[in-house]
Amino acid sequence: RYIGVHKMQKNVSAAVRAFGRALKAGLALLGGGAAALGVFWAARRSAAAMQWWVEYVSMPVKRFVSALVEPLPFSFCELAATAAILICLVRLVQRIVRAMHRKQAGFAAWVLHVGTAAVWIYAGVCALWGTQYYAPSFAAQANMQAPALSVEQLAATTVWLAEQVNAAAATVPRDETGLFAVSKEKILVNTGHVYDGIVAEYPFLAGPHRSPKPAFYSKLMSAAGFTGYLCPLFGESTLNVDCPAVFLPATIAHEFSHQRGVAAEQEANFVAIRASTTCGDAAYEYSGWLMGYLYLSNAWYSADPQAAGENYRTLCDAARTDLADNNAYWAKWEGPVKEAGSTVYTGFLRGYDQTLGMKSYGACVDLLVEYYYPMAQGE
Repeated sequence: RYIGVHKMQKNVSAAVRAFGRALKAGLALLGGGAAALGVFWAARRSAAAMQWWVEYVSMPVKRFVSALVEPLPFSFCELAATAAILICLVRLVQRIVRAMHRKQAGFAAWVLHVGTAAVWIYAGVCALWGTQYYAPSFAAQANMQAPALSVEQLAATTVWLAEQVNAAAATVPRDETGLFAVSKEKILVNTGHVYDGIVAEYPFLAGPHRSPKPAFYSKLMSAAGFTGYLCPLFGESTLNVDCPAVFLPATIAHEFSHQRGVAAEQEANFVAIRASTTCGDAAYEYSGWLMGYLYLSNAWYSADPQAAGENYRTLCDAARTDLADNNAYWAKWEGPVKEAGSTVYTGFLRGYDQTLGMKSYGACVDLLVEYYYPMAQGE
């Protein structure tokens, strides 16, 4: 009996020592991740350091990793996220069971492991994506100032874009109800040329082509209010294929801009519109003009609702049908999940000093007016 008790005590002591070693290792890894984040937060104030890092480290790494996942017909980011969540849940159950049998401290160890993984994943996101917010912007490289605009300039530019929408709307296939009818499969496949036109204008946007991936969780993305995203760790773009197709081309071009180093959302939208409207593909051109018009019209409506409403009525029936269908789709998803998605992503953007949060998606108006107003004036 004494021998049995002594053996049990030794086993317990060995388990405690093993747990102590694992705890020390986990805390060391957690500390290392926190230190990596500290280095990022300190270094991000140096534009030169961020430019060097993006040019020689983060962009080459993302292009290498994205080349590895490029052949896959599905989103590797979705697969990895799904696997990570399932593994966390399975390990949690295992820890709880072991704790119930007093084999080891289960839940505390699980929390430590998950917390450590989360810190290192966020450190990776900061290293491979967050640094881009502090490198030279698209506007700086393109020598654009995004000056303050007048209502008159905004109105003239919006009127001009409405004309481009009307012209482009007649060039795309439509179904029996008059809706945009280019298949999503075709839009996702036909992407190799999308940046040909804009790269000729802005050579610094050159980069390897990467195929957009359809999202398996598209309905979940709609519930959260997202049309697409770029995975910071893999450099892979994943697109919502449940929402109406009319803005899918411009959204793909938006995600491509992130792959090519454009971080700020307002700049990515401007680049998407320019890329779409200069690539020579009718579906992309129409999508780009319609997206640009939507941003400008919404801004004009805020300043002068009556004038903006009158201009909206100058859009052709086809364009208004597409916009109404898009509005009806997103209206179905209004609710707490979408609000939560907006809140989380706004917090993410503000963590990188993007003070406009998700509103920055509409701040491309200044860039659009700066670029297109001279054309609207016939210059």
